[in-house]
Amino acid sequence: MSNREKIIKIIEQKGQQSIKQLAESLEISLSMVHRHIRRLIAEDKLQKIGFAPRVFYVLAERKKKKLYEFSDVARKIVEQNFLYISPRGERLEGVKGFVLWCEKRGFNPVKKSGEYMKVNQKYKKLRKNGVISGKNKMIETFGDQLCVKDVFYADFYAWEIFGKTKLGQLLLYAKQSQDKKMIKEVAQKAEPIIQKLLKAKKIGAVGFIPPTVKRQTQFMKVLQQSLNIALPTIEIVKARTDIVTPQKTLNKLEDRIENADYTILVAERKKYKNVLLIDDAVGSGATLNQVACKLKRLCVAQNIYGFALTGSAKGFDVISEV
Repeated sequence: MSNREKIIKIIEQKGQQSIKQLAESLEISLSMVHRHIRRLIAEDKLQKIGFAPRVFYVLAERKKKKLYEFSDVARKIVEQNFLYISPRGERLEGVKGFVLWCEKRGFNPVKKSGEYMKVNQKYKKLRKNGVISGKNKMIETFGDQLCVKDVFYADFYAWEIFGKTKLGQLLLYAKQSQDKKMIKEVAQKAEPIIQKLLKAKKIGAVGFIPPTVKRQTQFMKVLQQSLNIALPTIEIVKARTDIVTPQKTLNKLEDRIENADYTILVAERKKYKNVLLIDDAVGSGATLNQVACKLKRLCVAQNIYGFALTGSAKGFDVISEV
């Protein structure tokens, strides 16, 4: 029996194994095990789990793949827009992810792709100059208490039927995993959209909505550092309170407004004509609007625009996951 066959046998009997465990069982060098593992992965016999230094290997699933005949248009739209993060933490983009997502739910992928195209087209119509305006929703929510001139989304956070959009998925997992690489990927997608807005609205300064949940790696901080914005940044901070109450834990609009008004402080005294406030996700829009109201009360800005990577598609939706 060859060493590669022995590796398969060991994992069949014992389950996931590290390189060190396999080297001890086979009594061969670590480099030799690495060589065998690379070959077995290339042959689709093993798959890797985790990242260094905690990496394990398991048997690859041997499923017979069904072939689905997507139309050229459907394939293109799905490839460009769909992202599925599996329960195992696998990142599967395009058709590959769409097929798995459908199969897990008992859907025929080809038939479902027709629905996906319709939903995609519905929201595509709302996009103008690369962004989606949330102004009407903000007017309905805040009425004469609205302080932002307009709010723009790079994309919606989620669609009906298909759940989170590609950008919604990236935002959620970037924040939850505190993955700087993924945060920077999101920043790269957002930067050309933001730069276009800065130019179109003749923005003189930007402000970043501060995070309300304490994390070792803060998404908004890394996003701010990753964006190449050559404009003054207005200092906006979240005040410490006796008990930390994150916005996402508040389900009533009035509570969110009160929380933002009381805990978010603006330390800017310069005056600008046009300002852009940048946030990660807009659910109710309460935080963004209250910061805008403070800027107006302090006479920091005449016109305040909002930009969020993602926003809710309708009404008063609270995006509590992020």
